[in-house]
Amino acid sequence: MRFPSDVASRVSPGLCAIIEQMVNDPDREEPPTLADVRSVVRHRVTTAELRDEAMHPQERTSVLRELDDLVDEFGGEAAAFDFVAAKASEGLSRIIETAMNDPLVRNAPTLGRVRDAMAHGLIARMVGDGSIDPDEDQTLLGEIDGLIERYGRDAVAEDFVRFE
Repeated sequence: MRFPSDVASRVSPGLCAIIEQMVNDPDREEPPTLADVRSVVRHRVTTAELRDEAMHPQERTSVLRELDDLVDEFGGEAAAFDFVAAKASEGLSRIIETAMNDPLVRNAPTLGRVRDAMAHGLIARMVGDGSIDPDEDQTLLGEIDGLIERYGRDAVAEDFVRFE
């Protein structure tokens, strides 16, 4: 099942970090579901925290309550990966920022337009000026292809820039 592309933006940074840790766990044989994440979080939560949640049901700030809401809305078998906000690597973020300021890339660049610019010389220009490592070109193309596969060619590229 495909969810709206903004579903990850509804997840708190705390829950996103937990999900991302589980998704990136090399020892996991199967991709985690929301139910798997809930199980792990439930084991981490103390009895006092559970009691406090029961006393204040209107509070929606805890990770466990947030997970319960997501499971209610999307189901326990939903892939946890879909709830992690995707961000570009540092190198791809530099490319997107360059494309945003490039007069040859019209309007707000989409992932597809950035990919096209990369394939038609943007990476070579950036390698030439030293802002991209020459060995990164295939990795960066693979990264943007993955984002396009997940979010589509028309997704606004700026939304994926990592600001750190």
